[in-house]
Amino acid sequence: MRIVILGTGAGGGLPQWNCGCAHCDAARDGRIPPMTQSSIAVSANGTDWALINASPDLRQQLSATPALWPGQLRGSPIRSVLVTNGDIDHVAGLLTLREGQVFDLFATPAIHDVLAANPMVSALAADKVARRPVVMDQPFQIAPGLQATLFAVPGKVPLYLEGDTVDTGLVGEQTVGVEFTANGRRVYYIPGCAHVPDWLAARISGADVLLFDGTLWTDDEMVRAGLGPKTGRRMGHVSVFGPEGSMAGLAGLTVGQRIYVHLNNSNPLVDPDSPQRAEAAAAGWQIAHDGMEITP
Repeated sequence: MRIVILGTGAGGGLPQWNCGCAHCDAARDGRIPPMTQSSIAVSANGTDWALINASPDLRQQLSATPALWPGQLRGSPIRSVLVTNGDIDHVAGLLTLREGQVFDLFATPAIHDVLAANPMVSALAADKVARRPVVMDQPFQIAPGLQATLFAVPGKVPLYLEGDTVDTGLVGEQTVGVEFTANGRRVYYIPGCAHVPDWLAARISGADVLLFDGTLWTDDEMVRAGLGPKTGRRMGHVSVFGPEGSMAGLAGLTVGQRIYVHLNNSNPLVDPDSPQRAEAAAAGWQIAHDGMEITP
C-alpha cells in the first residue's frame, strides 16, 4: 500500500488567509512549513489511486503530486473519491474535478444527501461521476486491490447544518473513519474525531498505520490565543494533549506508525522546533507534512 499526504492542515490551512497569528506569519516568512487543507491519496499498486476527502486546495495538491498526474492526453489515475464528512474543507475540492473525468464518488447516504442538496455539485455530471452510497462496516473496493471500510466515530454535523443545539458526540453517518486493507496491510484514516472511546482504541490496535485527528494540542488553545470563541470539543475535535486527549487515549496500543493529520494553525505541533512536537515524538507520534509518503 502507498499513501501520500496531500494536505495536512485543518480548515483554512497554514497560513490561513485572514490570520496573523505567530504560526501563520512564520509560514509566510518560510520559518515553518506551510500546510494545505486535509486530504490523502491511497493506492494498492502505485498506479490506481483513491482520494480521501477533496479539500479546497485540491488543484494545488494534484499539481504537486506526480503520481496523480495524467499519463495521456486526457485522463487521470484517480479512480475514486471518498469523503468522510460533509465539512467544507473536505468537499469543496469536488468542484475542482468537474472536467468530465470518470470516477466513483463514495460517501455514506447521509453525506450523499448533503451533497445532492447543493446544486453546484451537479457540475459533476452523473454520467461521469457515479454516486456510490457506502454501507457502514461493510468492506468495498475503492480502487483496484484496495479495500475500504467506513465506520462511525464520534463527531457532529457540518457547521452549515448546525441548529440551535449542537450534539458534538454523534456516532453515525455524519463523521466516519476509514479502514484500508491491501496486500496484508491495515491502515486507519480518522481526520475528525470528537473523543476516543475504548471501542475505537480497540479497533485501531494492531494497525500498520494510524492517521489521526490532530486539530488542536489543547481544547481551549484557540480561545486563549484570541483566535475564536470555540473549543476543540465544540468543533467536534478531540485535543491531542491532556488526560482526555488522543495521545493518552491511544497510548499503549500496538500500532506500526502513528501520525497526526488535520492540524489547525493554532496548534504548536505545526512548529518543528516546539516542545510540544518533541513531546509527541517521545510518545511515538509523527507529525504529517504535505507530500509525506508512507509505505506500510
